[in-house]
Parts: sequence; C-alpha cells; structure tokens
Amino acid sequence: MGMRAGVIMGNGKLKIAIIGSSGYTGGELLRILLNHPDASVTAVTSEKSAGQLITSVFPHLAGLTALVCEPLDPEAVAKKADFVFLALPHGKAQEAAFRFHKLGKKVVDLSSDYRLADPILYEKWYEHCHQYPGLLKIAVYGLPELHREKIKKASLVANPGCYPTGAILGLAPLLKKSIVDPQSIIIDSKSGVSGAGRSPALAHHFPEVNEGFTAYSVVTHRHTPEIEQELSTLAATQITLSFTPHLVPMNRGILTTIYAKLSAQADTGLLHSLFRDFYRNEPFIRVLPTGHFPNVRNVRGSNFCDIGIISDPRTGRAVVVTAIDNLVKGASGQAVQNMNLMMGFEETSGLRFAGLFP
Repeated sequence: MGMRAGVIMGNGKLKIAIIGSSGYTGGELLRILLNHPDASVTAVTSEKSAGQLITSVFPHLAGLTALVCEPLDPEAVAKKADFVFLALPHGKAQEAAFRFHKLGKKVVDLSSDYRLADPILYEKWYEHCHQYPGLLKIAVYGLPELHREKIKKASLVANPGCYPTGAILGLAPLLKKSIVDPQSIIIDSKSGVSGAGRSPALAHHFPEVNEGFTAYSVVTHRHTPEIEQELSTLAATQITLSFTPHLVPMNRGILTTIYAKLSAQADTGLLHSLFRDFYRNEPFIRVLPTGHFPNVRNVRGSNFCDIGIISDPRTGRAVVVTAIDNLVKGASGQAVQNMNLMMGFEETSGLRFAGLFP
C-alpha cells in the first residue's frame, strides 16, 4: 500500500525516531528497522549516551548506521521524524507520548503507561497517577491479532507487555468461544533475563542468575491487570486470574503454560481445530501440530508466537503452551508490526524473518 498523506519522507521512506534507544528494546527496534523496506531511522535519543554513536552502544550494528544519540528534545526530534517509538521506562513515557502526539506525530509506546484503560487501576499498580487521562482514552492496545482494525486508525498505540502477549494469545480462542471457565485460569510464565531491562542490578548479575530458577513478584506482578483487562473484554465478564512469572538463566524468550477448566466437553482435536481456525490468517502465529509443544529456541530473534494445545480428560482442563521472544513479538517486533498497520504498510514488512538456530 502507498504512503499516507502528511508523512515526512526520506529517500521514499517514513522517517522514524527511537526515544530511549540504548536499552534492549531500543536496540531491537533499530536492528529490525535497519532492514525495513518502507522506513528509515533518522533520530535516536539516549540521555546517558548522548553524543555517542549508537554503534558504540550496540557494537553488533557497526557498519550499518552512523546515527548519533542525542538528548530528548521533542521539538528538535519532531523536525527529523514523523513516527516515534518510545522505549522509555513506565512513568517517563507519559509526557513524551503527550508531547509528540501534540506535535502531530504517530506514536507507539513500548512502556506500560498507556496500556491500562482505567487511570485508577494504573495508579494502583504503578504507584503514581496518570497525568494525561484524556490521551489515555484514545490509546489503542496494540495486540494486532485482536485489535487490528483499531490499530490501523490509531495515532497512539500502547504496545503490549511481553508476558501479556504470550498469555493473551494462548487464551483468546478459548475465551472467545466460551470453551473454558474464565475464573479458573492459571498462568505460569518463564522469562529470560533481558526482560528485566539493560540497567545493571544485583539480581540480574551473572553469578546471581546463572544456574538459578526462581519465581518473582508472586501475585503482585504489574502485568496482571493488563492480562485481566484484555481477557475480560474477550470473555465479556470480569476475570480475576493467577499469574506467576519466573526468571530463567537465558538471554531471551518467554515460555508460558496456561491451565483452564473446560466448561464444555472438548478433546485435543477439537481444541486444536479451534486454535487453527482462530489464527488461520495470522502471519505471526504458528499453531503447532497436535502433540507438539513450543520451545523458546525456535522463536529466538523472530516475531513468531508458537502455540501448543492439549485437553486433559483426567482433570477436565485445557493446557496451552506459548513461546515468544520477549524482545521481538514481546516488544520491538510487535511495535514494528503496529507501525506497519498504522501507516498502511504490509503488516509483515521488515518482520518476515526466521529465528536463530541453534
């Protein structure tokens, strides 16, 4: 599809700014966008790396870009780009999104600042108030498999969290078809260490993580209300669920195992058909053959979500397993997918690549 009116063009491409480019998601955005046929990154910001080449922050991109990190100045950045990715921590993205949106720029926010539709719920879980409830009302939750048409019309998209992406995609077909009891859901997720971000912390120091495996933020993880919000909409009833995340000593990947009580008789064949049908036109969902379950190594570096499903007649439960790369489908790849939809590009542009193996 052609470019939409009003887009700033550079060599026939959409000009893009990455705000907060020195973290893992910023680096992944740049890696993906360097090979995007319709987009060109023209500005990158980083307070701590201002004045440095972005390749000094990410040596694996050497020879591919000459961009220099600059401080965040929305007015200055707005002159260089017409589309903005915010890869800032929660709290800090609120104002940046407001300022860029006011300057007429389309924005994908990778933080949690615009994901929860209820500002009171946001304040409860993130412990500070939302400064821009008016802008929050127009933000669209950016899970393309569920909100594609709204994303196409959006000027601000809240990119989903990594854990919610794998969890919601694993439950959507079951809840949409009322196959499971919505109050029986238990979600168990294991994530690689990159999910904690790039800033140094003792808990993520190599000797602390290596050969360990631990649950954390048990019953208090901030992605819980995000998962409940989206699933409640799907089920047309308020859902309260159990979600437990775990930290695994690997760089990338999230494996999520979901348990839900079946509310109607459904064998594995029926469940498998339901998932295949629900996701039949989704370019980044791979429903695995019956009897097969995902491995995070098969999605590493890709924008795919792999899904396995089985019915357990002994307990009367459905068990779903999903695997994503937390930095790609769980963050930056999905953000580019949203940009493609917002700009009228082919949805898979710049994203149709296999993961890394081995």
